[in-house]
Amino acid sequence: MTDFRQIKPGFYDKSKRSIKISVSELRVGMYVSKLDRDWLDTPFLMQGFLLESQGDIETVAEYCQHVWVDAVEPTWVPPEERGELGSARAKTTYIKKISAEDEHRQATGVFREARRLTKSLVDDIRLGGTINNEQAKATVKSCVDSILRNPDALLWMTKIRNQDNYTAEHCLNVCILAIAFGRHLGLSEAELETLGLCGLLHDVGKMRIPDEVLNKPGKLSPKEWKQMKAHVIHGRNLLLASPGVANAAVDVAYSHHERMDGNGYPRKLTSAGISEFSRIISIVDAYDAMTAERCYAPAITTTQALKNIYQDRATHFDERLALAFIKSVGLYPPGSIVELKNGYIGIVLEANKRYRHLPKVILLSQGGEALPREKIIDLEQVESGKLDDQHLIRDTLADGAYGIFVQDYREKGLVFRG
Repeated sequence: MTDFRQIKPGFYDKSKRSIKISVSELRVGMYVSKLDRDWLDTPFLMQGFLLESQGDIETVAEYCQHVWVDAVEPTWVPPEERGELGSARAKTTYIKKISAEDEHRQATGVFREARRLTKSLVDDIRLGGTINNEQAKATVKSCVDSILRNPDALLWMTKIRNQDNYTAEHCLNVCILAIAFGRHLGLSEAELETLGLCGLLHDVGKMRIPDEVLNKPGKLSPKEWKQMKAHVIHGRNLLLASPGVANAAVDVAYSHHERMDGNGYPRKLTSAGISEFSRIISIVDAYDAMTAERCYAPAITTTQALKNIYQDRATHFDERLALAFIKSVGLYPPGSIVELKNGYIGIVLEANKRYRHLPKVILLSQGGEALPREKIIDLEQVESGKLDDQHLIRDTLADGAYGIFVQDYREKGLVFRG
């Protein structure tokens, strides 16, 4: 048996190699680097993770008999000893009040109206106006109401993009993603409304950046980069000049590009000076930007975006919140196009919080041939044996693969005809 006096939680020794152990020997603070089964057959998003609680150990034990462990990073501190913002806040527990199918029917109208109002709000600012605070709050309230009923429907909508309206749609997406993440964190309904407003307004300062800089496809010159970074100052000033805007939204517009290690802008704040809402929006902003087609960079998959956030935890992003966000989004977010091992192609309808690799999927085609009628299957039935393991997801696909575009599928009204 391994002598775990030689592997102390919080201690890192690069000379040590991975050690195979029984799951019964796992302890909080150990770093799991390898499993006794394929990672894709488990709910673990990252190939390598830290055991931060007894619950983490119990989850590993559900899937594995043996694992390989390394020593952990030197910066690891037990969660109860971490100085984190909002740690004393009482968390609100939410349940899904209705099914994803039912919420999709309501969320379509919610999203279209929110999209229209957000574009109107951004256009007004572009033309020299101030923030219509009541319009912004109404937009956020409708999103909060939908996400509290069931978050999966509006999260699906964030996959629908129009590159010509990138800034407006990015602001709305960050609003929706932030509310869903806040729900996962257990924020109160009032806090969700404030956080959503912060997300909706975080980039309004970009409306003061010249179009030739904002939409430049190539690398920015030093002068242009300086202009671009000024959007946080423009945003702060716009919000300060707009009556009734929450102070939190002003702070987030000004601070969402600060970094935990002090290498952000405009003030080079370190972690202690960055508010929790700014930390949240920083993560959500980066995730939505990375997964969108931008004039200067192609979209990357959700999995790669989450890996980037994981790699930048504790330097760019708050580590606790980055790990929580990865858990919140999961392996296959709603709206993801996926290919199953048996060749079926579909769109993820609803995430599965217990088995993150086993969501509900709308099947659309097999082997490139469209099905005569779409069919919803719950991949959790693989776990119970009602579906064979050929129904496991093989890969995620780019929007447009096999002629499937999330926007077309949604707008043609093809969802849930049966």
